[in-house]
Amino acid sequence: MSEITKPSLNFIEEIIEEDLKSGKHNGRVHTRFPPEPNGYLHIGHSKAICINFGLAQKYGGKTNLRFDDTNPTTEETEYVEAIKKDIQWLGFEWEGEALFASDYFDQLFDFAVDLINKGLAYVDDSSAEEIAEMKKNPSEPGLESPYRKRTIAENLELFQDMKAGKYVDGSKVLRAKGDMTSPNMHMRDPVIYRIKHEHHHRTGNKWCIYPMYDFAHGQSDSIEKITHSLCSLEFIHHRPLYDWFIDKLGIFPSRQIEFARMNVAYMITSKRKLLKLVTEGFVSGWDDPRMPTISGMRRRGYPAEAIRTFCDKAGVAKRDNTIEIELLESCIREVLNRTADRVMVVLDPVLLTITNYDENLTEIMTGENNPEDVHSEDRPLPFSRQLWIEQDDFMEDAPKKYFRLTPGANVRLKNAYIIQCDGCIKDENGKVIEVLASYFPNSKSGEDTSEIKAKGTIHWVSKKEGLPCEVRNYNRLFTVPNPDDFEDEGKTIFDFYNPESLQVNKTAIMEPGLKGAQEGIHLQFMRKGYYTVDPDSTEDLMIFNQTVSLKEGW
Repeated sequence: MSEITKPSLNFIEEIIEEDLKSGKHNGRVHTRFPPEPNGYLHIGHSKAICINFGLAQKYGGKTNLRFDDTNPTTEETEYVEAIKKDIQWLGFEWEGEALFASDYFDQLFDFAVDLINKGLAYVDDSSAEEIAEMKKNPSEPGLESPYRKRTIAENLELFQDMKAGKYVDGSKVLRAKGDMTSPNMHMRDPVIYRIKHEHHHRTGNKWCIYPMYDFAHGQSDSIEKITHSLCSLEFIHHRPLYDWFIDKLGIFPSRQIEFARMNVAYMITSKRKLLKLVTEGFVSGWDDPRMPTISGMRRRGYPAEAIRTFCDKAGVAKRDNTIEIELLESCIREVLNRTADRVMVVLDPVLLTITNYDENLTEIMTGENNPEDVHSEDRPLPFSRQLWIEQDDFMEDAPKKYFRLTPGANVRLKNAYIIQCDGCIKDENGKVIEVLASYFPNSKSGEDTSEIKAKGTIHWVSKKEGLPCEVRNYNRLFTVPNPDDFEDEGKTIFDFYNPESLQVNKTAIMEPGLKGAQEGIHLQFMRKGYYTVDPDSTEDLMIFNQTVSLKEGW
């Protein structure tokens, strides 16, 4: 027997396995997921979550959830709770309690004092514009601040006064003494503390100075003794500064490793732009089913398993690329085909009357919920003389390969009888308002002894028992795959917003058993697509969101 080939390792796994082999960190693997609580998580975060939590699980390690909450202006407890919910919904649990960079504000302040005492940080009175001007650009050396030569004693006093609230916002900052000639702009005397008289969502008004993200992030990793600090590729130029702080402070040497971020066609991952979509009314909220947020995808009915599978198939790479959205949709169909119950909902109804069926009779047919699930139960379906069918399931003058209802043709009603189309009734404008048919009594599904052939099968809902519902169908939120690509032409993503991205159907009729279906349940509307129950549903009106079409392609 040939030996089974093991799947190849990605480059992060190779690093971890080499560390384990060498005994680095005593064989520990400790990762973290460090979101800023200034918005909802999106498809890009799902990849970071799967990598950080997934690798720790694979190697018997731990993963911290830490909120890098260093900017009180943009951060809210609402985002903290939403992020926790998203991670758990994806199927992951963090080590212990959730952590916060704000937990370490005292320690970070002490780190800053340590840098001042070592002559490696100074208080600068320059404005943000003056600092930017002094930094110049990567092709020419920057200029040192006139405040760079302040004494250690003066810097310590000024920094303590900043902490004490003696200065207004923007009047002073604390900068590290980096290298003003470095081609890496992050190394040119970076700002590490600024004054912000803002209420913090956790520390209240205790602080009026806050560490910059680049200072708090790396040091928080070190405080938590994170062994493998995994982040997306845009932070690669921050790594030299990250390592510089570790070296100068003499603290635990977390290692930053960058991977390609998750870029998916027709989706954007800028929190600032996503927030603008919300605040300017392009979408109904962060959880709008058109949004690439995890909460939006959950509301649309994307299974967590499918998102994890998508992240796995997208792989872990060192170079950014754009992944086609069709791969994500394929992963969704793969899961839903196994798990979604099959139900009948008529989206564009026209009346079908079976003229030879007893108008006082109602039969209960049996419908199979899911042929892919051996444990799935059947459900009752009321059947009567008058049914709703889809408008496009009848054509008076049909082409040769049209296998639905047309005069003289036979069709199987799903889970019920074979019928023969006898004609139709039209209104004064020539629109078909009723289709007429006759049924074969001995052709009942599961009991068919008629030997009558029907090439097509259509779905239906009893007129008497069927219930109205609202169905929300979705197209791409943008009209081009990568709207960010046009910024150099002076255009924004909003120039490519698709006004047809949401289409609301208020004429649909559903089988009665769907009344009261649970929020988030996965359903396949026969011959139409996959749908889920929306939280806007009420006792009187069920609302369904389209998850994805039945077939590949949009």
